[in-house]
Amino acid sequence: METLNTLSQWLDHCERLHPKGIEMGLERVRAVAHRMSLKFSCPVITVAGTNGKGSTCAMLEAILMQSGYRVGLYTSPHLVRFEERCRLRGEPVRADDLLSHFQAVERARLGSDLRFLPGRPQDVRGEISLTYFEFTTLVFLSVMAQTQLDVVILEVGLGGRLDAVNIIDTDCAIITSIDLDHMEFLGPDRESIGREKAGIIRAGKPVVVSDPAPPQSVIKAARLLDADLWLLGPDFQFAGDKQQWGWSGRGKRHSGLAYPALRGANQLLNASGVLAALAALWDRLPVTAQAVRNGLALVELPGRFQIVPGQPTLVLDVAHNPHSVAALSENLDAMGFYPCTHAVFGAMADKDLEAMFARIGPLVDKWYFCDLASARAASAVDLQARYLTVPGHRDRAQLSAHADPQTALRAAVAVADPTDRIVVFGSFLTVGAILANGVPRLSGQHLAP
Repeated sequence: METLNTLSQWLDHCERLHPKGIEMGLERVRAVAHRMSLKFSCPVITVAGTNGKGSTCAMLEAILMQSGYRVGLYTSPHLVRFEERCRLRGEPVRADDLLSHFQAVERARLGSDLRFLPGRPQDVRGEISLTYFEFTTLVFLSVMAQTQLDVVILEVGLGGRLDAVNIIDTDCAIITSIDLDHMEFLGPDRESIGREKAGIIRAGKPVVVSDPAPPQSVIKAARLLDADLWLLGPDFQFAGDKQQWGWSGRGKRHSGLAYPALRGANQLLNASGVLAALAALWDRLPVTAQAVRNGLALVELPGRFQIVPGQPTLVLDVAHNPHSVAALSENLDAMGFYPCTHAVFGAMADKDLEAMFARIGPLVDKWYFCDLASARAASAVDLQARYLTVPGHRDRAQLSAHADPQTALRAAVAVADPTDRIVVFGSFLTVGAILANGVPRLSGQHLAP
């Protein structure tokens, strides 16, 4: 086996292993996990959906930690550092602590330890090819399985049924909002996509659906498995005013709650699903009312409608599909009046860019399109050209193309007035590039006297 001594070397190795970046299916990753005897002895919560997964996971983690539980969280992708994908007891795992787990996955992938596991089915003997995501998911699952934890939270990367995290049987599934994204893998409509998301449901186990209008495919899948289905409306509800909000469901109630620290119009929906999941797991993971209050008040998640005070104001949001861009647009509307809105935008080429532009375009006065460090990304020049094809686009909007998000942001700051706002969105890579050196505090050009 090749000698690899650093995290970057291992990640480069993972990039080279498989001919495809994404290959749906669990046979290969499940076989390697079986070789590793990978399993958890604590409750597992799995979260799938198109949007709201990260916020849901963050709120779950915050509340459970406030209750004193030792929490492991796996999420993807990361914003700045690879290690952000896994947190143990609230702290990102250390890069050096991952190396032995990379080695363990590689040994299992190559079949080095088969002699210790007699009776192995013939079809999983020998070397097994893994994608980057499959390999690194196994690394983080191995880390958490070998750490003393009280609960593990797993965020699905793509879909659900065939995502690598689905090799772990969940004790409670959460399905957040479902919309059109990754249709080349998940299907052409919400019913098809919902069917894939529903693949994380397990027979007889709770499944919380926080989408207010879920596809029937999700409900059908839950009922076929005789799962304990929690639907928004029949099984749990929330309501609020300008000062506070409350939640109720199946004999449990939380009233007089402060709004979650995460900003955005959809966060009450996500928080409501979180409280339903905690209610469904109450017998195994009881939480106090004060833990709920503290967790929602203290939760943090960079890049989700993150408003950075400054002159001008900076808004960071990883919105990268029409549904999340629509939510971003509503949140920007609710911020009040700004003389000029500047948008730094970089995105993957396979996204529904026209629908994204059509939704947020009326709010943007100046666009700064940028290249991203990914072969899947659209170039800045292509983004600009595609914007111009959107029917009804703003003719007076100013457009420019830039080599990277940081260059684009500097260009926006150079012309922005202190009372303007700059919105950075389109991809995790776009926002991550801006946060690479910490959260920037902007100081724009002041008007000449």
